[in-house]
Amino acid sequence: MSTNRRIFLKQTGLLLAGGIVGNRLLSSCAVSPISKKHIGLQLYSLRDDVKELGIKRVLEIVSKMGYQHLETAGYSDGKIYGLEPKEFKTIVEDLGMRATSAHLSRNISGNEDEDFAWWNKAIEAHNEAGMKYMVMPISPLSGDGATIENVKRYGEYFNTIGMNAAAASINFGYHNHAFEFNYVINDIPIFDLLMENTSPQHVSFQLDVFWCIEGGYDPVDYLKKYPKRIQMLHIKDDKAIGASGKIDFKPIFDTFYSNGMKDWYVEVEQYDGTPQEDVKNSYDFLNNAGFVK
Repeated sequence: MSTNRRIFLKQTGLLLAGGIVGNRLLSSCAVSPISKKHIGLQLYSLRDDVKELGIKRVLEIVSKMGYQHLETAGYSDGKIYGLEPKEFKTIVEDLGMRATSAHLSRNISGNEDEDFAWWNKAIEAHNEAGMKYMVMPISPLSGDGATIENVKRYGEYFNTIGMNAAAASINFGYHNHAFEFNYVINDIPIFDLLMENTSPQHVSFQLDVFWCIEGGYDPVDYLKKYPKRIQMLHIKDDKAIGASGKIDFKPIFDTFYSNGMKDWYVEVEQYDGTPQEDVKNSYDFLNNAGFVK
């Protein structure tokens, strides 16, 4: 840690102790002990604060909580949260963090040239930002779209995106919700069919453990079934991580680590307190958990 940052943290602590900062800022900016654990955050967890406070202020708040790895959810037209990719990368790294993954989505439009031009521009931007992963977080493979023809069509689409991303040293992946488990074709869940119809060399998967459970399946079983295809996790609960007591996270982490994987991100979609409080409580729960590395 630099001398300037030590001074900044010390001054911040004095301000907080003196009661100068308002209650909301007090709760959001309390400095967590610096952790060496590989704890990531999906910034969608603080989506309302991003709109209200701006991405730069939110990044400062997140860095003080202790998060070190980030996943974005704010790409549009070559920019990340409205910033040039290199500028975003610099801001994040100056705060002692790394942005390693991004959520972004474009469904098949019927115009192949436009679709892949969109993805290629996105790949260029995220390469400049230093991203390791680009993840598509949703697809129309539910309801009337849950057909084997559509699964194969999207499998080919993902393969092409993945090959283009690999050329820029980016790993392309897909993120599940519950519907990939709820919808089945010939007794096989959509999630498994996507595995079968995509290239292991060019398409990985980010398993959202909460949605897997909501879909009626055990994430540990899937981690054992696809030890190399599932390369990322979303760690999620009803609200703040660990608050519900419904999910036993230990075997999930144990299996994930035994598969040789390490990249995962907290996502909080609903809240008991403020978004900042629940994101901070999630960090504290995982930072204090002996099964998290």
